[in-house]
Amino acid sequence: MCSHYTTPAPRFRLTGVARLRRANWVAAVAFTVGGSLFSVGAAVAQVGSGNATTAASVYFAGGLFFNTGGYSSLLLAINMPDGGEPGRWRWWSYDPLRLAWLSAFLLFAGTIVFGISLLDSFLDGLTTKQQNRLIWTPEMAGCILFLLSGHLAMRDLCGRPRPCLRPRDLDWWVVAINQVGSILFTISALAGFIRPETQAEWNTAVANWGTFTGAACFAIGGVLQAFDRPAAAAPAVA
Repeated sequence: MCSHYTTPAPRFRLTGVARLRRANWVAAVAFTVGGSLFSVGAAVAQVGSGNATTAASVYFAGGLFFNTGGYSSLLLAINMPDGGEPGRWRWWSYDPLRLAWLSAFLLFAGTIVFGISLLDSFLDGLTTKQQNRLIWTPEMAGCILFLLSGHLAMRDLCGRPRPCLRPRDLDWWVVAINQVGSILFTISALAGFIRPETQAEWNTAVANWGTFTGAACFAIGGVLQAFDRPAAAAPAVA
């Protein structure tokens, strides 16, 4: 009796696609929830419906979701077909020469720096100098990292240093809306600088509304990202 050899189906291809889509879905949900919580925190801070600890707690919870979304975005950049060996899922890589990887890494780093600022906001009895150093400085650094990440993402998408216009491209909309959110976050951070002579923020209303609208942009971007369907390229099967 002759035995016949049948080439097994490349299961890892299906697993790779499923993992990419799961990571994309986690990132989308995380940014949607995180952005929504940041908007709620800004609203609480603006209308004064709670004390400073309440707003800080809402912000911190939103920051945890931003951390999750940032790392999930990095996983997408690592495991997309052009990011390494097809079909082999990786939890980390170092590839700073790839714009997609560098953009996602800066985004994740920005969420971590934001987290430091949010954690320091729970400290009591800080002087004006300490507040600017422990809270405002890492917040500003996070904004800069977000801006750089968005610029690199747009450059990778457009294939050129300057932005392009692709209204029919879902990825373009996600990147563009998130970059608008990063700009609004930066405006908020600048307005939130505490002036030593007055011991008050430069403009509290601008700081709160900048956070509210910027976070809303990231929430909208997360909703749009949920409709994306990333797919992995299948390696050749002998």
